[in-house]
Amino acid sequence: MLFVRPGRLSDLDALEKMARAARPVLHSLPHDRQALEARVALSEDSFRADVDFPGEEFYLFVLEDSGTGELLGTSSIVASAGYAAPFYAFRNDALIHASRELHVSRKVHALTMSHELTGKSRLAGFYLDPSVLDGGHARAETLLPQAAAAAAHLLSRARMMYVAANRRRFTSEVFSLLLGVTDDAGVSPFWEAVGRRFFGRDFPEIEKISGGRSATFIAEVMPSYPLYVPLLPEAAQRVLGEPNPKSLLAYDIHLEEGFEPDRFVDIFDAGPVLTAHVDRSACMTHNETRMVRETAEPRHNAGVPLTPESAAESAGGAAAAAGAQTYLVASNREGEFRCLLAELPADESEGATLASAARAVLEVVHGDLVRCVPLHRRAADPGEAADDDADLYEEPASDRGSSRSASAAQGARR
Repeated sequence: MLFVRPGRLSDLDALEKMARAARPVLHSLPHDRQALEARVALSEDSFRADVDFPGEEFYLFVLEDSGTGELLGTSSIVASAGYAAPFYAFRNDALIHASRELHVSRKVHALTMSHELTGKSRLAGFYLDPSVLDGGHARAETLLPQAAAAAAHLLSRARMMYVAANRRRFTSEVFSLLLGVTDDAGVSPFWEAVGRRFFGRDFPEIEKISGGRSATFIAEVMPSYPLYVPLLPEAAQRVLGEPNPKSLLAYDIHLEEGFEPDRFVDIFDAGPVLTAHVDRSACMTHNETRMVRETAEPRHNAGVPLTPESAAESAGGAAAAAGAQTYLVASNREGEFRCLLAELPADESEGATLASAARAVLEVVHGDLVRCVPLHRRAADPGEAADDDADLYEEPASDRGSSRSASAAQGARR
């Protein structure tokens, strides 16, 4: 069973392995072991701290296989982006150039370096082991494709489950920066048109030392005046705000949570910046607090089936649970956050009937309360009431992005 929990210093070896394997580089996981240890220690301190408002806190999560103890991924939250130094991005502005004499009025887009995202909470550091995505997980069986995608959903959205349960620790708006378009060699058309002109270096080299877009040298070297988009090469214009093909699943996961494209793009590769109002996110608008109930038999809701064999074993239980659907289920006892996926009845009054394995992972017992959010139900629109009768998901989850490989999860950046 896969579940998400806070990272800890005992995970250091596995995290170091992930840091070295991640492409592009994860700024939340430094390659240097001493720096990585300090990062994990900061996360442990952040989870333990009594926080009234967001500051320098950093929250590191890991995806663990409860059967083997193996760590298969990581993700993180930065409580306040650019806490020590401004967080830079390009703001896409629309400027009107008009002449009454010539009867001309043109709207022209221009990119202006901005640090307006500074201080907002940020989802960052997403990495899922390629073995989960390509079916090479160490069990020897092959992962079901839907389970690989579900693992990506769990690792990404568990962060918003934590945000929703700990509102004081984070800002009212959260943003995420996704990988922009590059070719197979890692060359970014936007970087070649803009960044290289000022830095004179390759994109991957600057990416390694950029410090998560808070480096002082960005303000020192990048242009302080607006860049008029029509003056850029067409190749650079085409990729503005476009996610890398590797980011498509991550992009969809964010949209399902309630994130929307913003007017900002990444300052280096023009990748999209997605923002969400926490109070309108799926993990807030569809939150259900359910009481844990025990079941004596090993049912399908011990976790999403990962292999054909486990899927067959769970089929009987799934058929018996009329109206059951997949939920994100999270506990937060004494700060020990845990999150997994489980099949639960759609009727909230039936509680959360969990098998013993799921209860053990969540560290809950009969009668405890857990936070439950349907995995596939879109967040409410800004003007839409968040109630159970709202039509919030217009197509089956199995139809959404069916042409998009689970490997696309890896594009959730930095």
